[in-house]
Amino acid sequence: MVPEEASNALEDEVVTLIAEANQLAGRIHPIMRDSIGDLVRSMNCYYSNLIEGHDTHPRDIDRALANDFSTEPKRRELQQEAVAHIHVQRLIDSGRDPDVWPASAAYAAWLHEEFCSHLPPEMLWVIQPGTGEKLPVIPGEWRTHDVEVGRHLPPEHDDLPRFMARFDRAYDAPPLNIFRQIQTVGAVHHRFLWIHPFLDGNGRVARLMAHALFKRLGIGTSLWSVARGLAREEELYKKLLSQADGPREGDRDGRGNLTQRGLIAFCKFFLDRSIDQIRFMSGLLEPATLLTRIEIHIEEEIRFKRLQRGSFPVLREAVLAGEVERAKIPMLTNYEERGARNVTAALVERGMLTASSHRAPLRLAFPADVAERWFPNLYPANAGTRS
Repeated sequence: MVPEEASNALEDEVVTLIAEANQLAGRIHPIMRDSIGDLVRSMNCYYSNLIEGHDTHPRDIDRALANDFSTEPKRRELQQEAVAHIHVQRLIDSGRDPDVWPASAAYAAWLHEEFCSHLPPEMLWVIQPGTGEKLPVIPGEWRTHDVEVGRHLPPEHDDLPRFMARFDRAYDAPPLNIFRQIQTVGAVHHRFLWIHPFLDGNGRVARLMAHALFKRLGIGTSLWSVARGLAREEELYKKLLSQADGPREGDRDGRGNLTQRGLIAFCKFFLDRSIDQIRFMSGLLEPATLLTRIEIHIEEEIRFKRLQRGSFPVLREAVLAGEVERAKIPMLTNYEERGARNVTAALVERGMLTASSHRAPLRLAFPADVAERWFPNLYPANAGTRS
């Protein structure tokens, strides 16, 4: 259930992950980090949905967050699913999740209940393959039926309390030092999916659990998410996930009946994808290149008369200082007060700036059409075209 302590196979990945996560966290102004967090939560939701075979267009996610839902039933369901996911991740990112260890049965039950309780009742059903029986998904409760997941047969439902108790003992925080806990995040993810304790929603819970676990270990922040890395290599992700519980391959492959080599390979993949996503976000958030992309985009908007001159200096201030005091906007734009208000109003209307009140400082916001320009490759080119 955990990589063998004697194995040094994951040490380099852990050291690199800690260093690069700290570097990314220290690069961004704390207020700007909150703005980026909104964007990353939408991105994480999109890729988590994609792994489940649900391709939600990023603009549909934006509309759902603004309480603008489609009248088309399937599209509306995807939007509702997205809003529920983002709600749960926001609780994690803001520290409003339960004060229990994320790699635990209690935390898993909270994740599942919090997510499912924000879905409409018509989405809380599954159809049993073969029999066609319609079964209710009870938020936060272990399944009461046996299931098949592809070729995998998870434990029988009667055995779930015993398996989840073993899960708690294996991954409880105190027995493992932080270095070992980081090594084990992939193993937690694998074992939870292997147990498959809920009738539906296990993949989403497992990814949110990993996000919460990284955050609790001081590595994860709202600036990055492993979900994008897993989705971009979905075939390899699922292949290694399956192989991690294969039979032992000879005397040098661990001490038990199962392959230690396969488990380590999956844990290494999980850490490598995490490092890859930290590096990806570090590149996107490098201030000089980010400001260049913003400036090019704003110049285009000004030429098409969708924004006014003086817009870029306001956005630049938001990037560098985290927020923009309204009293500074006339100086930044070289306009009198009325002209400065017009610049601000246009940026707010386009969704590029937001504030908690009419008097509060302004901070950056990233609606989907803006994110596509300021953060290239955040989403695949064909986002929202698969169903």
